[in-house]
Amino acid sequence: MLDIAIRHQQGGFSLEAELQIGEGLTALFGPSGSGKTTLINMIAGLVRPSEGQIRFSDETWSDSDHGLFLPPHRRRIGYVFQEPRLFPHMTVRQNLAYGERLLPRTERRESLARVADLLRLSALLDRRPQNLSGGEKQRVALGRALMASPRLLLMDEPLSALDSELKQQILPDIERIRDEVGIPIVYVSHSIEEVARLATRVVVLERGRTIAIGAPDAVLSNVPRGAGALPAGNFICATITARHEDDGLTEAQSAAGPLFLRAVDLPPGTEIRVFVPVADIVLATADVGGLSALNRLAGEITDIQRENGAAVAIVVDCGGEHMVVEVTRRSATQLELAIGKPVHLLFKTVSIAPEGLFRRA
Repeated sequence: MLDIAIRHQQGGFSLEAELQIGEGLTALFGPSGSGKTTLINMIAGLVRPSEGQIRFSDETWSDSDHGLFLPPHRRRIGYVFQEPRLFPHMTVRQNLAYGERLLPRTERRESLARVADLLRLSALLDRRPQNLSGGEKQRVALGRALMASPRLLLMDEPLSALDSELKQQILPDIERIRDEVGIPIVYVSHSIEEVARLATRVVVLERGRTIAIGAPDAVLSNVPRGAGALPAGNFICATITARHEDDGLTEAQSAAGPLFLRAVDLPPGTEIRVFVPVADIVLATADVGGLSALNRLAGEITDIQRENGAAVAIVVDCGGEHMVVEVTRRSATQLELAIGKPVHLLFKTVSIAPEGLFRRA
């Protein structure tokens, strides 16, 4: 268990955090400048907190009252940065082995063969970094961190430099690490889709303060896009029913109705969660034709929240799935929206990012 109770002043920015991090993957989520990287660097020992304590298990890593501070190399952590930072003159095998160079043989928990197999690196062991793709480089960086047999794994936006296709290749690797390696992971990201897919627990930071802590569905459904704004998106639970290879679509059934999604390599019967951004949903008072949006859910308005400036938040019950939709005040007036009124919600298949569709735990 990682216990954090710190206060830190850095120029005009102040950070306060009091939380506990246990098994699974804990995501530090929030916009740029919210304090995510500062906090993870304190955990790593790269930044010394102005005040407070950081403890891991029965070991004190930082204690301002007693002048204690354990340097990074004695904390037994693995750290994966935004950039892979591989040694260009070394092969993949040598880069991986470098992770355990200072570790006594009796404390080595991982083997090169297991890590290479876990991260699909076995065929790349004799290559050098310049002959690897961006995703392959990041998998090697992950493997090198695991080879240190860390007690805690830190990941600071490890996918931010990758395009969508490469992200899709590496997300399953991070899931395997989360599920099979059995060490706590702290994962920094500002991508709500990444966090929703990977996290077992979410800590939301805003302007140096923790504003929410909890399970992904509960926390992320209520995370605003900014101060005073509406939630960022909706989660829909569904079961895959068919894969349409001819047009590259996956079909799923939810309580709200059928969903058409991007093709995914999951068999029919797989239970999934789908993240649908609020901003991508169109509300209609009648079922309209002549549109490219394949996803059309019918429901009834259960709540209208009018306190968000020009925007109005409409809550719609679609067969038990409660969806939040954003419309302007003018649209709400013109459509005569009211509680109890039947409506239709429309959104495109491409509105759902690949990382926004994931297997339910």
